[in-house]
Amino acid sequence: MKPTTILVTGCSGFIGSNICLSLLKQGHTVFGIDNFDPNYPRQVKEQNNFLLLSYPNFTFCEADLTDQKALEVLPEKLRPEIVVHLAAKVGVRSSLKDPEGYFHTNLYGTECLLKWMLKRGIRKLVFASSSSVYGNTTESPFVETSDLSAPLSPYAATKIACEQINLTYHRQNGLDVVNLRFFTVYGPGQRPDLAIHKFLMAMRLGEVVVLYGDGNSTRDYTHVDDIVAGIESSVSYVLSHEKVYESINLGSGRPIALSQMIHILGKESGCTPEIVYSKQQPGDMENTFASIRKAEKLLGYHPGIPFQEGIRRFVAWFDAQKS
Repeated sequence: MKPTTILVTGCSGFIGSNICLSLLKQGHTVFGIDNFDPNYPRQVKEQNNFLLLSYPNFTFCEADLTDQKALEVLPEKLRPEIVVHLAAKVGVRSSLKDPEGYFHTNLYGTECLLKWMLKRGIRKLVFASSSSVYGNTTESPFVETSDLSAPLSPYAATKIACEQINLTYHRQNGLDVVNLRFFTVYGPGQRPDLAIHKFLMAMRLGEVVVLYGDGNSTRDYTHVDDIVAGIESSVSYVLSHEKVYESINLGSGRPIALSQMIHILGKESGCTPEIVYSKQQPGDMENTFASIRKAEKLLGYHPGIPFQEGIRRFVAWFDAQKS
Protein backbone atom coordinates (compact mmCIF):
# COMPACT_ATOMS: atom_id res chain seq x y z
CA MET A 1 0.00 0.00 0.00
CA LYS A 2 1.48 3.32 -1.06
CA PRO A 3 1.79 6.04 1.62
CA THR A 4 -1.51 7.81 2.14
CA THR A 5 -3.37 9.98 4.68
CA ILE A 6 -5.53 8.09 7.19
CA LEU A 7 -7.81 9.35 9.96
CA VAL A 8 -8.01 7.00 12.95
CA THR A 9 -10.70 7.58 15.57
CA GLY A 10 -10.04 6.08 19.00
CA CYS A 11 -6.33 6.36 18.20
CA SER A 12 -5.20 6.29 21.83
CA GLY A 13 -6.85 3.02 22.78
CA PHE A 14 -5.47 -0.51 22.69
CA ILE A 15 -6.16 -1.38 19.05
CA GLY A 16 -6.04 2.24 17.90
CA SER A 17 -2.55 2.93 19.16
CA ASN A 18 -1.26 -0.34 17.69
CA ILE A 19 -2.67 0.32 14.21
CA CYS A 20 -1.46 3.94 14.27
CA LEU A 21 2.06 2.87 15.20
CA SER A 22 2.16 0.31 12.39
CA LEU A 23 0.86 2.81 9.83
CA LEU A 24 3.33 5.48 10.94
CA LYS A 25 6.26 3.08 10.63
CA GLN A 26 5.20 2.41 7.04
CA GLY A 27 5.30 6.11 6.21
CA HIS A 28 1.60 6.91 6.17
CA THR A 29 0.35 10.27 7.43
CA VAL A 30 -1.96 9.61 10.37
CA PHE A 31 -4.39 12.05 11.98
CA GLY A 32 -5.67 10.66 15.28
CA ILE A 33 -8.77 11.56 17.30
CA ASP A 34 -9.58 10.43 20.83
CA ASN A 35 -11.81 11.80 23.59
CA PHE A 36 -10.11 9.90 26.47
CA ASP A 37 -13.35 8.21 27.50
CA PRO A 38 -13.00 7.29 31.21
CA ASN A 39 -13.69 3.59 30.57
CA TYR A 40 -10.14 3.12 31.81
CA PRO A 41 -7.47 5.52 33.15
CA ARG A 42 -6.55 8.47 30.95
CA GLN A 43 -2.87 8.02 31.76
CA VAL A 44 -2.89 4.63 29.98
CA LYS A 45 -4.08 6.29 26.77
CA GLU A 46 -1.71 9.22 27.21
CA GLN A 47 1.14 6.75 27.48
CA ASN A 48 0.00 5.22 24.18
CA ASN A 49 -0.07 8.69 22.65
CA PHE A 50 3.42 9.53 23.88
CA LEU A 51 5.04 7.12 21.43
CA LEU A 52 2.78 8.13 18.53
CA LEU A 53 3.59 11.81 19.00
CA SER A 54 7.29 11.08 18.49
CA TYR A 55 6.51 10.54 14.79
CA PRO A 56 6.46 13.71 12.63
CA ASN A 57 3.79 12.16 10.40
CA PHE A 58 1.30 11.92 13.30
CA THR A 59 -1.13 14.65 14.34
CA PHE A 60 -3.42 14.32 17.36
CA CYS A 61 -6.68 16.06 18.24
CA GLU A 62 -8.59 15.51 21.46
CA ALA A 63 -12.23 15.58 20.34
CA ASP A 64 -15.55 13.89 21.00
CA LEU A 65 -17.28 12.61 17.86
CA THR A 66 -20.69 13.42 19.36
CA ASP A 67 -19.71 17.10 19.49
CA GLN A 68 -20.43 18.29 15.95
CA LYS A 69 -18.80 21.65 16.65
CA ALA A 70 -15.55 19.88 17.60
CA LEU A 71 -15.57 18.03 14.28
CA GLU A 72 -16.22 21.21 12.35
CA VAL A 73 -13.11 22.86 13.76
CA LEU A 74 -10.84 20.07 12.56
CA PRO A 75 -8.35 21.55 10.09
CA GLU A 76 -10.05 22.39 6.80
CA LYS A 77 -7.09 20.94 4.95
CA LEU A 78 -7.71 17.56 6.60
CA ARG A 79 -8.84 15.39 3.68
CA PRO A 80 -7.80 11.82 4.53
CA GLU A 81 -8.29 9.22 1.83
CA ILE A 82 -9.86 6.84 4.34
CA VAL A 83 -11.18 6.75 7.92
CA VAL A 84 -10.52 3.88 10.33
CA HIS A 85 -13.31 4.27 12.89
CA LEU A 86 -12.37 2.55 16.17
CA ALA A 87 -13.80 5.07 18.65
CA ALA A 88 -16.60 3.66 20.83
CA LYS A 89 -17.71 2.95 24.34
CA VAL A 90 -16.53 -0.62 24.82
CA GLY A 91 -17.38 -3.52 27.08
CA VAL A 92 -20.44 -5.73 27.39
CA ARG A 93 -21.00 -5.49 31.14
CA SER A 94 -20.53 -1.73 31.32
CA SER A 95 -23.16 -1.30 28.62
CA LEU A 96 -25.74 -3.05 30.82
CA LYS A 97 -25.25 -0.29 33.40
CA ASP A 98 -25.21 2.62 30.95
CA PRO A 99 -27.15 1.73 27.80
CA GLU A 100 -28.01 5.37 27.10
CA GLY A 101 -24.33 6.35 27.13
CA TYR A 102 -23.47 3.54 24.72
CA PHE A 103 -26.27 4.45 22.32
CA HIS A 104 -25.26 8.11 22.38
CA THR A 105 -21.54 7.57 21.88
CA ASN A 106 -21.60 4.64 19.49
CA LEU A 107 -24.64 5.44 17.34
CA TYR A 108 -24.78 9.22 17.41
CA GLY A 109 -20.98 9.47 17.30
CA THR A 110 -20.86 7.28 14.19
CA GLU A 111 -23.66 9.30 12.56
CA CYS A 112 -21.81 12.57 13.26
CA LEU A 113 -18.59 11.14 11.82
CA LEU A 114 -20.31 9.96 8.64
CA LYS A 115 -21.95 13.36 8.11
CA TRP A 116 -18.56 15.03 8.56
CA MET A 117 -17.01 12.61 6.06
CA LEU A 118 -19.60 13.50 3.44
CA LYS A 119 -19.00 17.24 3.95
CA ARG A 120 -15.26 16.69 3.45
CA GLY A 121 -15.75 14.45 0.44
CA ILE A 122 -14.31 11.36 2.18
CA ARG A 123 -15.87 8.15 0.82
CA LYS A 124 -13.84 5.31 2.33
CA LEU A 125 -14.42 3.74 5.76
CA VAL A 126 -13.14 0.80 7.81
CA PHE A 127 -15.35 0.32 10.88
CA ALA A 128 -14.61 -1.63 14.07
CA SER A 129 -17.51 -3.95 14.80
CA SER A 130 -17.46 -6.90 17.20
CA SER A 131 -18.03 -10.63 17.53
CA SER A 132 -20.67 -9.72 20.12
CA VAL A 133 -23.10 -9.04 17.26
CA TYR A 134 -23.63 -12.82 16.93
CA GLY A 135 -25.16 -13.31 20.40
CA ASN A 136 -25.48 -16.96 21.34
CA THR A 137 -25.84 -18.19 17.78
CA THR A 138 -25.88 -21.95 17.41
CA GLU A 139 -23.80 -21.77 14.22
CA SER A 140 -20.18 -22.83 14.62
CA PRO A 141 -18.01 -21.28 13.44
CA PHE A 142 -19.70 -17.88 13.19
CA VAL A 143 -20.20 -16.81 9.57
CA GLU A 144 -20.90 -13.27 8.40
CA THR A 145 -24.32 -14.24 7.04
CA SER A 146 -25.57 -15.37 10.47
CA ASP A 147 -28.78 -13.93 11.91
CA LEU A 148 -28.03 -10.90 14.12
CA SER A 149 -31.49 -10.46 15.64
CA ALA A 150 -30.68 -11.51 19.23
CA PRO A 151 -27.89 -9.36 20.74
CA LEU A 152 -27.18 -10.05 24.42
CA SER A 153 -26.14 -6.53 25.46
CA PRO A 154 -26.62 -2.86 24.56
CA TYR A 155 -22.99 -2.84 23.37
CA ALA A 156 -23.72 -5.60 20.86
CA ALA A 157 -26.90 -3.82 19.77
CA THR A 158 -24.96 -0.62 19.06
CA LYS A 159 -22.46 -2.48 16.87
CA ILE A 160 -25.28 -4.08 14.86
CA ALA A 161 -26.97 -0.69 14.51
CA CYS A 162 -23.73 0.99 13.42
CA GLU A 163 -23.27 -1.61 10.68
CA GLN A 164 -26.79 -0.76 9.48
CA ILE A 165 -26.04 2.97 9.58
CA ASN A 166 -22.95 2.31 7.48
CA LEU A 167 -25.06 0.28 5.03
CA THR A 168 -27.51 3.16 4.70
CA TYR A 169 -24.71 5.62 3.92
CA HIS A 170 -23.27 3.12 1.44
CA ARG A 171 -26.57 2.84 -0.42
CA GLN A 172 -27.62 6.47 -0.27
CA ASN A 173 -24.28 8.29 -0.44
CA GLY A 174 -21.91 5.86 -2.10
CA LEU A 175 -19.58 5.29 0.88
CA ASP A 176 -17.28 2.29 0.51
CA VAL A 177 -17.30 0.38 3.81
CA VAL A 178 -15.76 -2.66 5.46
CA ASN A 179 -17.11 -3.59 8.90
CA LEU A 180 -14.54 -5.68 10.79
CA ARG A 181 -15.97 -7.95 13.47
CA PHE A 182 -13.13 -8.32 15.98
CA PHE A 183 -12.91 -11.47 18.10
CA THR A 184 -11.46 -11.04 21.66
CA VAL A 185 -8.33 -9.06 20.92
CA TYR A 186 -5.38 -9.44 23.32
CA GLY A 187 -1.68 -8.66 23.43
CA PRO A 188 0.79 -5.97 24.55
CA GLY A 189 -1.02 -2.78 25.47
CA GLN A 190 -4.25 -4.62 26.27
CA ARG A 191 -6.85 -2.65 28.19
CA PRO A 192 -6.56 -3.19 31.96
CA ASP A 193 -10.26 -4.05 32.23
CA LEU A 194 -10.00 -7.10 29.96
CA ALA A 195 -9.81 -10.64 31.32
CA ILE A 196 -6.23 -11.65 30.46
CA HIS A 197 -4.85 -8.40 31.84
CA LYS A 198 -6.97 -8.60 35.01
CA PHE A 199 -6.09 -12.25 35.60
CA LEU A 200 -2.35 -11.70 35.27
CA MET A 201 -2.53 -8.68 37.57
CA ALA A 202 -4.32 -10.79 40.18
CA MET A 203 -1.73 -13.57 39.88
CA ARG A 204 1.19 -11.18 40.23
CA LEU A 205 -0.42 -9.64 43.33
CA GLY A 206 -1.16 -13.03 44.86
CA GLU A 207 -4.91 -12.46 44.67
CA VAL A 208 -7.62 -14.91 43.65
CA VAL A 209 -8.69 -15.17 40.03
CA VAL A 210 -12.47 -14.99 39.70
CA LEU A 211 -13.86 -17.08 36.83
CA TYR A 212 -17.45 -16.50 35.78
CA GLY A 213 -19.16 -19.74 34.83
CA ASP A 214 -17.66 -23.23 34.97
CA GLY A 215 -14.57 -22.46 32.89
CA ASN A 216 -15.87 -24.27 29.80
CA SER A 217 -16.91 -21.18 27.86
CA THR A 218 -14.64 -20.48 24.89
CA ARG A 219 -13.27 -17.39 23.19
CA ASP A 220 -11.63 -16.92 19.82
CA TYR A 221 -8.62 -15.02 21.17
CA THR A 222 -6.91 -12.97 18.45
CA HIS A 223 -3.51 -11.35 18.87
CA VAL A 224 -3.46 -7.61 18.27
CA ASP A 225 -0.72 -7.96 15.66
CA ASP A 226 -3.02 -10.17 13.59
CA ILE A 227 -5.83 -7.65 14.03
CA VAL A 228 -3.53 -4.84 12.88
CA ALA A 229 -2.61 -6.85 9.79
CA GLY A 230 -6.31 -7.38 9.08
CA ILE A 231 -7.10 -3.68 9.44
CA GLU A 232 -4.25 -2.73 7.11
CA SER A 233 -5.42 -5.25 4.51
CA SER A 234 -8.95 -3.83 4.83
CA VAL A 235 -7.66 -0.31 4.24
CA SER A 236 -5.88 -1.51 1.09
CA TYR A 237 -9.01 -3.37 -0.02
CA VAL A 238 -11.35 -0.39 0.40
CA LEU A 239 -8.92 2.03 -1.25
CA SER A 240 -8.52 -0.22 -4.29
CA HIS A 241 -12.21 -1.12 -4.82
CA GLU A 242 -15.39 0.79 -5.66
CA LYS A 243 -18.98 0.13 -4.56
CA VAL A 244 -17.80 -1.88 -1.56
CA TYR A 245 -19.86 -2.91 1.46
CA GLU A 246 -18.67 -5.94 3.43
CA SER A 247 -18.79 -7.29 6.97
CA ILE A 248 -15.79 -9.49 7.73
CA ASN A 249 -14.71 -11.54 10.76
CA LEU A 250 -11.21 -11.02 12.13
CA GLY A 251 -10.42 -13.84 14.52
CA SER A 252 -7.95 -16.66 14.95
CA GLY A 253 -10.34 -19.47 14.04
CA ARG A 254 -9.02 -21.39 17.09
CA PRO A 255 -11.28 -21.09 20.18
CA ILE A 256 -9.71 -21.54 23.61
CA ALA A 257 -11.63 -22.59 26.74
CA LEU A 258 -11.50 -20.18 29.68
CA SER A 259 -9.94 -22.85 31.92
CA GLN A 260 -7.27 -23.53 29.28
CA MET A 261 -6.54 -19.82 28.95
CA ILE A 262 -5.93 -19.60 32.71
CA HIS A 263 -3.66 -22.66 32.59
CA ILE A 264 -1.55 -21.18 29.77
CA LEU A 265 -1.40 -17.77 31.46
CA GLY A 266 -0.25 -19.38 34.70
CA LYS A 267 2.38 -21.48 32.92
CA GLU A 268 3.85 -18.56 30.96
CA SER A 269 3.88 -16.25 33.99
CA GLY A 270 5.27 -18.84 36.39
CA CYS A 271 2.24 -18.48 38.67
CA THR A 272 -0.19 -20.97 40.11
CA PRO A 273 -3.56 -19.23 40.01
CA GLU A 274 -5.95 -19.55 42.95
CA ILE A 275 -9.30 -19.80 41.19
CA VAL A 276 -12.70 -18.86 42.61
CA TYR A 277 -15.75 -19.66 40.51
CA SER A 278 -18.73 -17.34 40.31
CA LYS A 279 -21.99 -17.36 38.37
CA GLN A 280 -22.08 -16.47 34.69
CA GLN A 281 -22.40 -12.74 34.10
CA PRO A 282 -25.38 -11.31 32.21
CA GLY A 283 -24.57 -10.31 28.64
CA ASP A 284 -21.63 -12.72 28.30
CA MET A 285 -21.62 -15.00 25.27
CA GLU A 286 -21.12 -18.71 25.92
CA ASN A 287 -18.71 -19.23 23.03
CA THR A 288 -17.12 -17.37 20.14
CA PHE A 289 -15.60 -19.00 17.06
CA ALA A 290 -14.78 -17.04 13.92
CA SER A 291 -15.03 -18.35 10.42
CA ILE A 292 -12.17 -16.52 8.71
CA ARG A 293 -12.73 -17.86 5.19
CA LYS A 294 -14.12 -14.54 3.95
CA ALA A 295 -11.17 -12.63 5.43
CA GLU A 296 -8.78 -15.07 3.81
CA LYS A 297 -10.48 -14.68 0.44
CA LEU A 298 -10.97 -10.90 0.32
CA LEU A 299 -8.10 -9.64 2.47
CA GLY A 300 -5.46 -12.37 2.26
CA TYR A 301 -5.80 -12.55 6.05
CA HIS A 302 -3.84 -15.31 7.76
CA PRO A 303 -3.48 -14.99 11.57
CA GLY A 304 0.02 -16.13 12.45
CA ILE A 305 0.46 -15.90 16.23
CA PRO A 306 -0.47 -19.04 18.21
CA PHE A 307 -2.20 -18.37 21.52
CA GLN A 308 0.62 -19.59 23.78
CA GLU A 309 3.15 -17.44 21.92
CA GLY A 310 0.79 -14.48 22.17
CA ILE A 311 0.44 -14.97 25.92
CA ARG A 312 4.23 -15.23 26.25
CA ARG A 313 4.57 -11.84 24.52
CA PHE A 314 1.84 -10.32 26.68
CA VAL A 315 3.46 -11.51 29.92
CA ALA A 316 6.82 -10.08 28.81
CA TRP A 317 5.18 -6.72 28.04
CA PHE A 318 3.22 -6.73 31.31
CA ASP A 319 6.29 -7.43 33.45
CA ALA A 320 8.35 -4.80 31.60
CA GLN A 321 5.64 -2.20 32.28
CA LYS A 322 5.40 -3.05 35.96
CA SER A 323 9.16 -2.98 36.45
